[in-house]
Amino acid sequence: MFRGSSEINVDAKGRMAMPARYRELLEEHCDGKVVITVGADLNMGVGDKYLFIYPRPRWQEVETEVLDLASFDSFAQRLRQFFVGHARDVELDGSGRILIPPELRDYALLEKKVTLVGQIDRFELWDTGAWNRKREEWLTTPVDPSAISEQVRALRL
Repeated sequence: MFRGSSEINVDAKGRMAMPARYRELLEEHCDGKVVITVGADLNMGVGDKYLFIYPRPRWQEVETEVLDLASFDSFAQRLRQFFVGHARDVELDGSGRILIPPELRDYALLEKKVTLVGQIDRFELWDTGAWNRKREEWLTTPVDPSAISEQVRALRL
């Protein structure tokens, strides 16, 4: 559903215009209602900081999965606190913009230039400089062949 990347400006109030190619999909799929939360890096805060933007129906599925994790598992509790605890409901306004809450802008170090990256069922939102550095790292860092799962090896790209 969502693919590709777009560089976008964030205005002084923290609003970002959703690219036109996604607006109709979001209106149709979720009445323009989305959930923004911190990127769920399984290193739990170590490393890159970015945001996830989910259409509300998809978020409800993810939230259920996270909440169904064992409550006595300390990592699951940490994930729940981190991921669900930072989630904010947001709606596209009449101009197709979303307001990125200040605490989430601060977390992901978002300033004026951001990059929205489609991830099929959600978006990632990165500071453009951080996105460019991460992309360059991915392109220049060799991958250990033993770290590639059979499932990934089986992909016919």
